[in-house]
Amino acid sequence: MTLTVGDVLKFERKFTNEDVALFTNLSGDEGNHHTHPDELGRVVVQGLLTATLPTKIGGDNNVLARTMNFEFLRPVFTGDTIVCEVTIDEFVEKKPNRMSISTSFSCTNQEEKLVLQGTFSGVIRLTTAG
Repeated sequence: MTLTVGDVLKFERKFTNEDVALFTNLSGDEGNHHTHPDELGRVVVQGLLTATLPTKIGGDNNVLARTMNFEFLRPVFTGDTIVCEVTIDEFVEKKPNRMSISTSFSCTNQEEKLVLQGTFSGVIRLTTAG
């Protein structure tokens, strides 16, 4: 896939209690809101677990991240469906076989409420077949 300025890349995910439990074990982020379900059986998804949505899109495009900025606007609960949209703001050649990329992103829940927004930038090393 060839990226160009203005492209919007999307990824959607529904987080489960198991996802949060696995991330809790991996990260050590064991706040009660991540480990004790509310009256609806939901727990709060860790912010950095939610932030894996834009980083997944970056990874799909072989971005080596240099900066990442996250603004967490409201909680995400297990069972929520989150849609992440990453917009390519800048994509320029810096060196032969190396592109610089800057993006902005927004993540919304199933009620179309903004839960996370931010930016990330980095480089993509282009490989040549041969």
